[in-house]
Amino acid sequence: MKAFVVERFSKDGLRAVEVPEPDPGDGDVLIQVHAAGVNPLDSKIRDGEFKFILPHRPPFTLGHDVAGVVTRVGPAVRGFKPGDEVYARPRDSRIGTFAEYIAVHQDDVAPKPASLSMPEAAALPLVALTAWQALVERANLRAGQKVLIHAGSGGVGTMAIQLARHLGATVATTTSTANMDWVKSLGADLVIDYKHEDFARVLTGYDVVLDPLGGRSLAKSLTVLKPGGLAIGISGPPDPAFARQIGAPPLLRMAMTALSRRVRRQAKRLGVRYSFLFMRADGTQLRELTKLVEAGDLHPVLDRVFPFDQTLDAIAYVDQGRAKGKVVVTLDQVPH
Repeated sequence: MKAFVVERFSKDGLRAVEVPEPDPGDGDVLIQVHAAGVNPLDSKIRDGEFKFILPHRPPFTLGHDVAGVVTRVGPAVRGFKPGDEVYARPRDSRIGTFAEYIAVHQDDVAPKPASLSMPEAAALPLVALTAWQALVERANLRAGQKVLIHAGSGGVGTMAIQLARHLGATVATTTSTANMDWVKSLGADLVIDYKHEDFARVLTGYDVVLDPLGGRSLAKSLTVLKPGGLAIGISGPPDPAFARQIGAPPLLRMAMTALSRRVRRQAKRLGVRYSFLFMRADGTQLRELTKLVEAGDLHPVLDRVFPFDQTLDAIAYVDQGRAKGKVVVTLDQVPH
């Protein structure tokens, strides 16, 4: 089968090659890929940015979102059968959705929302799970609280705005001038044009900040939180809690502690908290998100759809950082 494989960690290390079709393990479902979402994480992994904390070693197939049809199941699989339409974000040790087939553990898979097309479904798993794990699981966001979501027109931002609105929170977001009305239509109550306004001068007393940008944006975000508020970073820096979560060896734990020391100290001085989130695969949470999709409370936002043969072009487009919502690739040989 054809797959896009990272042959070495570099910007030009991803190539289309022929690889064997995967053989599902006892607890796996084999999925014929109809569509795969493209994420900034794909580029970061291709470039080797996470090579010390994730299990990928070249050569490996890239890709983190899938929607497709089950073709085979392992003997221990319960609840899925050939012909089922499903979607998933495979766990970190099992990524590889830029391929014609992928074997995914049953615990990472959920039935595809019936109301969505394959490309729409492929746009959801990684970003929707990120929003859920940040706002519901980590922050316990509740009605009446205030949340700032940076980069509201991005993949995570578009999902987080909708989810925060569903939870009853007051939502502020940052975006460019051209996208202000659009993110308001997603549910944002207050939109900051980052090209002309400094959010740190406008906002105060927030309960939660979700920051996919890192760096200066994260440092400034701490200042808009009320005492005890929580800033969740998904671009880093990783913190000691994350090091414990992944069972990092001592040297790596020390490195993560050092990388996040400045932001943790700043948070402590301000009386607020910082937490790093690296989302994980979770089929049960995907089923909860499916309920929101079917109820009309959450919908995927597609910027562009590329044919599978143009996966490299799709990644290059995402790397430009201007996509509104998600970019998806579809396979030509299957109906959508």
